[in-house]
Amino acid sequence: MNLSFLTRVATAGAAFFFLAAGTPHAQDAETDPYERPYIVEDGKVDQGTYNGFRRYHSSCHVCHGPDGLGGSFAPALVESVKRLDYDKFAEIIANGQQQSGATGQRVMPSFGTDQNVMLYVADIYGYLKARSDGKIDRGRPERIKK
Repeated sequence: MNLSFLTRVATAGAAFFFLAAGTPHAQDAETDPYERPYIVEDGKVDQGTYNGFRRYHSSCHVCHGPDGLGGSFAPALVESVKRLDYDKFAEIIANGQQQSGATGQRVMPSFGTDQNVMLYVADIYGYLKARSDGKIDRGRPERIKK
């Protein structure tokens, strides 16, 4: 066995652990990454979507650009989540992805062992889905007051 294979197995195992363990996150009890990944009321967002904004901008925006609009290194995630369901989105984050294109090879690294990302995948997805659906604008969203 080579080291690359062992690394992929370890990463997949860690990702499975995080995803199967119920992925603790700040999503409200009323949200669900499959049916209702975000709540927006009068332009304000639930705690999970707000946390997704924060987590996205701490880990993802360097490559995927501010507000999920894409960058020179990676595609616009506000467009990607139009065709990716939550499971596929989480799988790509956990395991990474390689793509070949006209500009060469693109590599998304695995975040399967990064707790600062894996524990908040549902929140990040909810934030990007709200952006993708046109429910929130660019910039820091305001939270719904409870």
